[in-house]
Amino acid sequence: MSIISAALRTSERGRTARFARTGFAESTLAELAWQRTRGAASRWALAGAVVGALVAFMVYAPAAWLASAVASATGERLLLTDARGTLWDGSALPVLTGGPGSRDASALPGRLEWNLAWRGLGVELRTRQACCLRGEIRTLIRPGFGRMSVQVLPSQSTTLGQWPAAWLAGLGTPWNTLQLGGTLRVTSPGLTVDWVQGRARFTGEAALDIANASSRVATLDTLGSYRLTLRGDAASGDAASVSLVTIDGALRLSGQGEWTATGLRFRGEAQAAEGNETALNNLLNIIGRRQGARSVISIG
Repeated sequence: MSIISAALRTSERGRTARFARTGFAESTLAELAWQRTRGAASRWALAGAVVGALVAFMVYAPAAWLASAVASATGERLLLTDARGTLWDGSALPVLTGGPGSRDASALPGRLEWNLAWRGLGVELRTRQACCLRGEIRTLIRPGFGRMSVQVLPSQSTTLGQWPAAWLAGLGTPWNTLQLGGTLRVTSPGLTVDWVQGRARFTGEAALDIANASSRVATLDTLGSYRLTLRGDAASGDAASVSLVTIDGALRLSGQGEWTATGLRFRGEAQAAEGNETALNNLLNIIGRRQGARSVISIG
């Protein structure tokens, strides 16, 4: 009996030890599983916090970001000063300057307001300016790999806006010397500009009218009215045609050119209508290279 009892006690101790080891293993596995779950939850919480911070950062990005982008894209010739609000909903004062280091600057009287909103794979920019824009101007911007498309969306009026010609004086020479008067008006039934690997391609048409132009270097009250037109068809090539015509006036302007991948190339001429040569002599000396009675205009 003693031998049997001893065997039973030995067997019982073995089972107890095995149960103890099994319980310890189960406890350890449960602890590891809890630690993994807690680690995963922490990582998800951190990721959520980072994403939330990025979203909040973008939503409340300052309007100064857009002002900086515009200054960089235009070589600091167009500045959005006193920017207020956010990148998505803000306003600023548009100022023309002669570029870095220039002392010339000319501001418009009213604030430019804008809204940015996602639209498909791009963003829609809506701009308003009581003094100068005709209603709300809508522009669709689509970024891509090595390219970007900017499309001025059609509206009820082909007139996009008008500005005082005196605003151009902010660009410096020769505009600060000419001190133009009159009105600048931009019209377009629709225009798309595609930048592909740094090259611009135009589709559509836009025109810049200068109405009742005047200049302080001419003794005439009015020089005339003129139209500069850009027409492009990306399907037929990269180049867009540029033409300048005189609508009416004592100063006769004309010219033709192309906007190619390397920039604008334009050749034109200016001359005085009969009987106005003396009144326009100084002006003709400034706006181009004199060749007798004509002044040759050359860009690019």
